[in-house]
Amino acid sequence: MSASGGTRAIVAALAANLAIAVAKFVAFLFSGSSSMLAESVHSLADSGNQGLLLLGGKKAKREATPQHPFGYGRERYIYAFLVSIVLFTVGGMFAIYEGIEKINHPHPIEAWYWPVGVLVFAIIAESFSFRTAIKESNEIRGKQTWTQFVRRAKAPELPVVLLEDLGALVGLVLALGGVGLALLTGNGVWDGIGTLCIGVLLIGIAIVLAAETKSLLLGEAAGIEEIEKIKTALVDGDVVTRVIHMRTLHLGPEELLVAAKIAVEGHDTATEVADAINAAEARIREAVPIARVIYLEPDIYRPEAAK
Repeated sequence: MSASGGTRAIVAALAANLAIAVAKFVAFLFSGSSSMLAESVHSLADSGNQGLLLLGGKKAKREATPQHPFGYGRERYIYAFLVSIVLFTVGGMFAIYEGIEKINHPHPIEAWYWPVGVLVFAIIAESFSFRTAIKESNEIRGKQTWTQFVRRAKAPELPVVLLEDLGALVGLVLALGGVGLALLTGNGVWDGIGTLCIGVLLIGIAIVLAAETKSLLLGEAAGIEEIEKIKTALVDGDVVTRVIHMRTLHLGPEELLVAAKIAVEGHDTATEVADAINAAEARIREAVPIARVIYLEPDIYRPEAAK
């Protein structure tokens, strides 16, 4: 993933959410709409989430140390996981609590033009943020569907921003529907129902984000295309005759560990094997630039041991 592309999407989302959070809270103060309060907390939580993503990106750039010899690339996964927790607790649970409270104790919406005007403004602002995230994602998505992109992306920032922006837009439509029905019927229960729906939506998105980032934290292998490129680069047909077995692991979104046992001929000298390994490492880094840490073990191929 282009780190700069992810940063642009995060900054665009942060700017939009800060402006929207202030506008929603002002609308809540004037109207008393619980949907507006839930949405203002949602936007505030999203702003904090984008701050977490930026912080994780900065911490991930630290140099490797003797205690952390493979660097800090996984910091980005940790902070993305924290985002899902914040979205679940602060956004989703608060909205559900506020929705239930409003359903049990409904009251009419005052100064209706405030929530309606702010929601329309928020939809426009979020649309621009969502458009930026889509544009940056399309540059690296290739032929993958959006579902595949979210599930297979090794860099968490763009999928997180995409899902947050999508959730924000759907939540705004739900809030607008709840406020609209409350105004049309004069029954504040609809405002509470809209708030409750927003909470359920946010918790659903948080669960998806948590599941995906958990997988990244546990450690994911390289993509199928990258694995094939690495295998092709390993074999030179002269000294290195085949790949006996290989393992790959993402140390971070843009850093890959490659460990492989490669087959050499029994009559090859140590110098020839060492030169072949160095050449194979160079070919791998040329084929897959994010392959930063490479360990190759030469061996004589035996079919029964190639497991």
